[in-house]
Amino acid sequence: MTSPSPHRTRLVLASASPARLNLLRQAGLAPDVIVSGVDEDALTAPTPAELALVLAEAKAAAVAARPEAAGALLIGCDSVLELDGEALGKPADAEEATARWKAMRGRAGVLRTGHCVIDTVTGRRASATASTTVRFGEPTDAEIAAYVASGEPLYVAGAFTLDGRSAPFIDSIEGDPGNVIGLSLPLLRRLLAELGFSITDLWTA
Repeated sequence: MTSPSPHRTRLVLASASPARLNLLRQAGLAPDVIVSGVDEDALTAPTPAELALVLAEAKAAAVAARPEAAGALLIGCDSVLELDGEALGKPADAEEATARWKAMRGRAGVLRTGHCVIDTVTGRRASATASTTVRFGEPTDAEIAAYVASGEPLYVAGAFTLDGRSAPFIDSIEGDPGNVIGLSLPLLRRLLAELGFSITDLWTA
């Protein structure tokens, strides 16, 4: 495996997610953020896992095509919750978030996060989807109402997050917790390696 030269270590995150940015920063990385502006509702795929990957690849490709991303190593991600074979993204409104939580409680779903890394210098890319099973607790109607009123579920895939106010309503997970928050660092390390980059070489001082 070859290490990247210094001028190729600029990272760009093609996502507006503060949680993803925070995960990368906690792992010693310091990406710039360029939001893709991709219309998520315009994209489809046969399965939730494939949809998550299609969305991640579309976001990464859209940002990679921009002049301000030239020379960067680009990371694109997108998450959906698979429940009963359906892909659930961000709820449209409070009513949908409430109905979704009432449907999820006491059950398990699979959080699918698509990851796409593009080396804009060579044009090479590597992508894959990470999956984590989430077992939801049984919050009361009053707890669900209070959570929805907080506004948090309107901004996250599946109407929940592991690192926010819904954490007490999640009984357990099977798999990578970071993936539920928005990005799987172990998968990112493997995708970077496919492109010849070691994640330790991308750590900031």
